[in-house]
Amino acid sequence: MKLIQTAIPEVVIIEPRVFADQRGWFMESFNEQNFHHELIKLGLPVPNTFVQDNHSCSNKGVLRGLHYQIAPYAQGKLVRVTQGSAFDVAVDIRIDSPTFGKWVGVELSDENHKQLWIPEGFAHGFLTLKDNTHFLYKTTNYYSKECERSMAWNDPTLSIQWPSSQIKNIIVSHKDQTATYFKDLN
Repeated sequence: MKLIQTAIPEVVIIEPRVFADQRGWFMESFNEQNFHHELIKLGLPVPNTFVQDNHSCSNKGVLRGLHYQIAPYAQGKLVRVTQGSAFDVAVDIRIDSPTFGKWVGVELSDENHKQLWIPEGFAHGFLTLKDNTHFLYKTTNYYSKECERSMAWNDPTLSIQWPSSQIKNIIVSHKDQTATYFKDLN
């Protein structure tokens, strides 16, 4: 696997080695030892153990996020798309961070096999670019309704450049339509 730091160095794109031939392809989607080794080489901390896997399926144009959990249930997420395509976004919400309020986005798809590591302290969201997009993520902590928070996906302060020109209608849940703004983080 190859790890590539983004404009927010703690958020890392993971490019697994894909072996393809006339039969199809094979890749190791996760190897804890290699993942930790590569993070350490970049000078990044090793995350807590992954304790939960989540899987969603969405139609084209579904926007989920921006979601995060506060302590004691803050989560790091390792995300990937196994079918379809999504534009994935991480927003730094760590108040003491030099990249506080900055965001990074990357397209994850079943074709590029990329994954994104998003440590604790980030809000996360994605916009599906194809129907029947399957989005999988491993988390370093369990889901807690009491610690769950949402931040507005279209917050003007963040100015996230969603690839909405590819989508006729963006579908957003009521919870995400009424999420708080960045300036009101708690």
